Order: sequence, then C-alpha cells, then structure tokens
Amino acid sequence: MRVVLAGALLAMAAIQPALALELAVNGNASQGGLMIGHTDPAATVHLDGQTIRTTADGTFVFGFGRDQGPSAELTATKGSETARRTIDIVQRAYDIQKINGLPDKLVTPDEATMARINSEAQEIGAARAQDSDALGFLESFRWPVEGIISGVYGSQRILNGEPRRPHFGVDIAAPEGTPIKAPADGRVTLAAKALYFTGGTVIIDHGHGVSTTYLHMSRLDVKVGDVLKQGDPVGAVGKTGRATGPHLCWRLNWFQERLDAALVVPPMPARAAQN
Repeated sequence: MRVVLAGALLAMAAIQPALALELAVNGNASQGGLMIGHTDPAATVHLDGQTIRTTADGTFVFGFGRDQGPSAELTATKGSETARRTIDIVQRAYDIQKINGLPDKLVTPDEATMARINSEAQEIGAARAQDSDALGFLESFRWPVEGIISGVYGSQRILNGEPRRPHFGVDIAAPEGTPIKAPADGRVTLAAKALYFTGGTVIIDHGHGVSTTYLHMSRLDVKVGDVLKQGDPVGAVGKTGRATGPHLCWRLNWFQERLDAALVVPPMPARAAQN
C-alpha cells in the first residue's frame, strides 16, 4: 500500500503545475508616481530593460517621471521562469503659463552664473544618485511641513517663447522659520546653505534611490551624514535663493527621475490648507 501511495504522490507531483513566479506591484501608476513591488528574492527585476535591485526579501521600488509614456514593462526572471507585467500609466495634464516681454537677463543667466548653476546641478545629481540599503522608502511618508499648497508638480512657464524647466516640487507656503521635519527615515546626502536657485537646500536619502529634497530654507539643522528618524528636525522654512516669499519647495526623486511628492502623503490637513 505504501508503494502504491508513494507512486500516486509522485504522479500527482508530475502533473501539478509549478507555482508561478510572484511579481506584485502597488502604488500610484501615474506620471510622477512611486511604486513598490515584490518578487522572489532570487529573481532579477527589470523595468523597460533597466535593472532594479531588490531587498533581501524581494522588495523593490521604482517611479515614473513627469513625461512618462502610457505604459511600462516590468519583468522578474529566476532561472527559466519569467513573470511579466505591463503597467498602464495615467497621463496627466499640467498647468502651462506663457509670459512674454521679460528682460533677457531674467530669462538667460550670464556665463559666470551658468557655470555656477551647472556646478551646483552636478552636486545635486551626485546626492540623488545614492543607492543605499536604507529602507525608509517603505514607511508611510508624512508632510514635512503643513501649510497652503501654493505650487504643484509638473507646471511649466514659457518665458519669451522659450520653455523653462517644469516645476518638479510641491510648494507649501508657511511663515518663515516654521520647522521642517523628516517625512521618513533617511540619511542626509546634501546640506548647502546658499545655492543659486534653491538657497538653503537639503537632500535626504531614503534608500534604493528614493530621496527627498528641501529648498529655500532659512536654516539648516542637519549636515551631510546625519541619520534621521521620521519627524526629526531638518531646518526651517525660508525664502532663500530665487523665491518670492517664504515657502518650502518639497521634491521626491527615484534616482534622477523626478516624482510628485504630493502622491506619497495623505491630503494636506484642512486646518493647514485654510490658514
């Protein structure tokens, strides 16, 4: 009887289909959205051909930029197994403003200023290129400051017929000196007091290419290398750099891909939005 039962079990195993390779994703599948996925820890993950590394338990993260196309192909491969998922990406409409008749010096900086701008851009790019093992990106992000939303992600100005770079942050108007707090655990990779465009600027690495940036700050309470927990002080709201009034421009990146920070937090509390 035992031999017959063992033979039956072997036959069942032979015809039982193997479990499919897991490839699950959650998040905001839209331009500017951040998504988190999970697969077998031994699998290799690609997004449109780009390799995405996973954590020890198979978790991974990625995001879509402002002008991402309508779909993306995600794959996970383990040996001879491949799981595929086509992600349909919501296409967004952005506010475009045309302003004409401006003096040329306000539209095109001089050579010396451009050299400074380019140098600072390289410094910022290096900070956003960090690919640490930190896991702060898995937390539920919180608003770093509460206030009136005065600027949104994706908007763009066309000055004297020349398109400017889109606005990649969410602007939060608040009184100068209002404390800014870390929205999730992370490590400071940039702390600059006087950049040309952004003034007091801080970048926090939350792991696996996810970072947040804080612009126009009046005070920096951190330095490069500081390890922060969610809610720790980062600095204070200001109007440094090219800003017309006190506010925090808060940005979210996946490496150099510019995402919409407003998509990873709950709605701004009504009490703050009405002040």
